[in-house]
Amino acid sequence: MSIMNRIGHWIDGRHVAGTSGRTASVYDPARGVVSGEVDLATIEEVNHAVATAQAAFPAWRATPLARRAEIMFTLREMLNARRLEIAEAVSAEHGKVVSDAMGEVARGLENVEFACGIPQLLKGGFSEQVASGVDVWSIRQPLGVVAGITPFNFPAMVPMWMLANALACGNTFVLKPSEKDPSVSLLLAEIIAAAGVPAGVFNVIQGDAVAVNAILEHRDIAAVSFVGSTPVAKYIYETGTRHNKRVQALGGAKNHMLVLADADLDMAADAAISAGYGSAGERCMAISVVLAAEAIADDLVARIAERIPSITIGIGSDPAAQMGPLITSEHRARVASYVAGAAEDGAEVVVDGRASHGLPTEGFFLGASLIDKVRPGMACYDDEIFGPVLSVVRVAGYAEGVEMINANPYGNGTALFTRDGGAARQFGFDVEVGMVGINVPIPVPVSYYSFGGWKASLFGDTHMYGPEGINFYTRGKVVTSRWPDPAQSVIDLGFPQNR
Repeated sequence: MSIMNRIGHWIDGRHVAGTSGRTASVYDPARGVVSGEVDLATIEEVNHAVATAQAAFPAWRATPLARRAEIMFTLREMLNARRLEIAEAVSAEHGKVVSDAMGEVARGLENVEFACGIPQLLKGGFSEQVASGVDVWSIRQPLGVVAGITPFNFPAMVPMWMLANALACGNTFVLKPSEKDPSVSLLLAEIIAAAGVPAGVFNVIQGDAVAVNAILEHRDIAAVSFVGSTPVAKYIYETGTRHNKRVQALGGAKNHMLVLADADLDMAADAAISAGYGSAGERCMAISVVLAAEAIADDLVARIAERIPSITIGIGSDPAAQMGPLITSEHRARVASYVAGAAEDGAEVVVDGRASHGLPTEGFFLGASLIDKVRPGMACYDDEIFGPVLSVVRVAGYAEGVEMINANPYGNGTALFTRDGGAARQFGFDVEVGMVGINVPIPVPVSYYSFGGWKASLFGDTHMYGPEGINFYTRGKVVTSRWPDPAQSVIDLGFPQNR
């Protein structure tokens, strides 16, 4: 078939065609066909984007806070006005249904709204008369050129997590989106430019590992934000810090939902379906393991299984569809392999998504799978599957459930379902995970908190967006000032003291 469109870069406020001669195919996952070709940048193209951002930095940094806030407000309104267009662009290349993509855009918008308060967020402190005639104040200043490397599963939301705070703080930005669904980044760039962000302040470089390594090694990039798998996050962190960059790299997850014997089982079953199969399981905050108290395990598994046939699977533009395809045929095959191997490992495949009836005949679709009697050591438990596969592990109760969660190498998100307030409070204290839900299956923090896990789910010292995002994209400075009478000036070689 003929290629529908060519997807290039965005540098210095305009679309720029790639010059490398290297491209990658972009698919429509719902139809299983190529919908475009994306240019893959050379090192020289990355250097050009960084140089453009560096040239734009002095004027953007000097832009008054009130003006930057005004631009953020305008950006928020323009993104909101075009949220359906953005969601449809997400659905076309990622495959998630439009209603799910609309939720993604909404959660990204929250972070733009947070950045609208940048004058308040960047307020420093002032101490008068810390010594005779001496005042001290603190300020936070931007880093310079910063970069974001974002994943395929949230091509609109995750860039907004990064760019909103970065730009509001006075940095210039280079975005390297996933080459699997790159078009949304250019739509965002057009809207950002229309909102009044000057040319060169926000740039997009399409690419693969060549572009990533060029970003990590570039001496003029001060900081890198990343969201993706744990092996890549570890590489990003180690390579970036080795090249003297500030790095926050969010990795993979194996999120557990512990259901105690006193829980509302219908609520827990609904939550497991929603959090396990939403976006075809391609979420780092997806619940992939249900830890069911033995006393209610049979009942809970039955309730989850009976709900699975009600999930409507279809193309993103179908308003009735609740779950779309996986991103590529290769990923679909990989996810299906875990279902195939589960029985061989001794687990029980209660619902086999590979055999689901009524799936669209085109595209990379896979039905929802439910696997019971899973234990650590099985591949379907140990690995991050990143697909519509929900595993059930049976535990004696609270203590064994928490022990299993804490023993897992990942620590991104977790949830507890219970009616016991004491158990809920203790869970928040005991569990070694960065984001915790109590009767909330996907505990993604609101924009004025910060997002990030523990253990192998995070490399770096700060979480993403919110207050920690402001700190990540700025550095502190303390000014000590005195305006004495020149007649009182004396030489004093002693260490400064407060007198």
